[in-house]
Amino acid sequence: MIASSALIHFFLQLPFSFPSGAVANEEIFLRWIHIVAGITWIGLLYFFNLVGTPLMMELEMSERAKLYPKLMPRAMNWARWSALVTVVVALRYFGIILGADAANAGQPGLAAHWFGEWFLVWTLAYALIYALQMPAKGALDNGWVRAVPMAGVVLAASWIILRLNASPESSNAHLSISVGGGLGWLMLLNMWGVMWRAQKRLIGYARAYVKDGTPVPPDAPRLIRWSFLASRTGFWLSFPMLFFMAAAEHYPFLGK
Repeated sequence: MIASSALIHFFLQLPFSFPSGAVANEEIFLRWIHIVAGITWIGLLYFFNLVGTPLMMELEMSERAKLYPKLMPRAMNWARWSALVTVVVALRYFGIILGADAANAGQPGLAAHWFGEWFLVWTLAYALIYALQMPAKGALDNGWVRAVPMAGVVLAASWIILRLNASPESSNAHLSISVGGGLGWLMLLNMWGVMWRAQKRLIGYARAYVKDGTPVPPDAPRLIRWSFLASRTGFWLSFPMLFFMAAAEHYPFLGK
């Protein structure tokens, strides 16, 4: 009892000084949720690309069919929902930053304007990325043939959004997240718009094969390739995305 009282007294004497105000507390809560969900999402994305896919390619069809419907539903559930939570929380945090910059500029309406530009530019960029990821034959299926125009789309979108959002009042966090958050938006759309759509059907095919011996439909190789390309795109986009997100608060090279 005495030891417990001493321990409580010790902690009470520590120099804690928590920030006051709803905004500060909301921001740290959003950051914490964003980091936890983001680690889950990106960790699974790296697992798919560095471990899962190479392993599946080494297995025989019968082994793959048994493992696939057990592994992928759980992995995809965690990946797609953690991706959604990561981005939704990030959008709220981004909104707070835009609101602060707009208030500093004396034009509160600028926040909605900036966000609208951001959403339009990166969604149009995804439309191009989506087309470049479609399975193809011959030279069009070469990795470099895909990678070069994809990189061009990403660089062009980044340049456009920085030009549109840059102003004397734009903070480094605002501009860094304009790029890093845009890359995250592309990755989220890939997760839900390509990977999950393809994997949902592949999981169903594998379950039917194991349960009833139903032959795998002829579109399975195309779905596997499509999901792989989307996953690999997200894998490579994650590196600049993480740089810009980390630079938002820790490496002021785009704004004040």
